[in-house]
Amino acid sequence: MAKTSVRYFDSSGEQNTDQVLEAVRERLAIGGIKHVIVASGTGATARRALVMLKDSGARITVVTEHCGASKEGECDMSPEMEKELLKAGARLVRGTHALSGVERAINKKIGGGSRVETVAEALRSLFGQGMKVCVEIAIMASDNGAIPVGDEEVIAVGGTSSGADTACVVRPANANAFFKLEVREILAMPRKRK
Repeated sequence: MAKTSVRYFDSSGEQNTDQVLEAVRERLAIGGIKHVIVASGTGATARRALVMLKDSGARITVVTEHCGASKEGECDMSPEMEKELLKAGARLVRGTHALSGVERAINKKIGGGSRVETVAEALRSLFGQGMKVCVEIAIMASDNGAIPVGDEEVIAVGGTSSGADTACVVRPANANAFFKLEVREILAMPRKRK
């Protein structure tokens, strides 16, 4: 049996970022985890994570969304921010959202629902956007070979819109083995969602 504390926030959002990263730092101090994956669109959350987790000994992987996610043909994270994060020692993964991808375009064009987006909506509705993001970035980082896949646990950090409001320990899996992914510990999450 393991005993840890969980931080539950009154609301979702970026105001929780430092407390989420503090919960991550406390869990890393317990041991057994070598990798932290952080969702970051512009790089601001990743920059903060690199500062707060600097002496933790964990490898930080930043997962950012594909170019065109916000505006066609443009990346939300600037090339300068990418260089800064890489120089600070982060590994960077840019990819299509694992829980939407092409299916989102099909749904926008012809309607209907997809099984993949149903999984995303179930996570979002049951646990909040941050948990959906944590699961999604674990898949994306796994598919890019940035984190180990198998029984080694990692910490995933996600949020709602910007910043971080959720962190969990996961057993990551590749997209084609989605049902092997396990959320094993919740470190922080909002009790109420926007």
